[in-house]
Amino acid sequence: MGKIQIPDKVKLIAGITYKNEEILENVLKRLSEIYGEIDCRLNPYPFDYTDYYKDELGDNLKKIFVSFTELIDSEMLPEIKIQTNKIEYKYAKNNKRRVNIDPGYITSGKLVLATTKNYSHRIHLAKGIYGDVHLNIYKGKFRPNPWTYPDYREEFVIEFLGKVREIYLESLAYQP
Repeated sequence: MGKIQIPDKVKLIAGITYKNEEILENVLKRLSEIYGEIDCRLNPYPFDYTDYYKDELGDNLKKIFVSFTELIDSEMLPEIKIQTNKIEYKYAKNNKRRVNIDPGYITSGKLVLATTKNYSHRIHLAKGIYGDVHLNIYKGKFRPNPWTYPDYREEFVIEFLGKVREIYLESLAYQP
């Protein structure tokens, strides 16, 4: 029988897809109020990998990634996804979202995203929220899985998430 061990805290990240800069800044302010200081931010890039959000968010979308200074317990991810969904709907207009927030976390070995959609490669975490191991570390670098979203396969995204992972690993060394 294996010994039960409490996992290390994890590094909270969020991918945010948007069109309106003012809404983005309001969302970032709200996320900082809830989850603490943003310590790393990827510059916006055109989000033209799919038409999935077009009917709701429009076209000419952009996306950024942010990470937060404070480490969290991985068990918090379902509540965080529920909270980010509430933030999305706060900024909705005519019952259509104008921002999409994808929270997740980084560990020493993987990137896990929270989602409300169940598929064969996702496991239920709690309250209708599923976990998706989206990237794995292999030979010190994030590597995609067959189901990994196209923009998470981009080298500049992988490099950014790798940088966040380095910050995370350094912060683990300073945990009391």
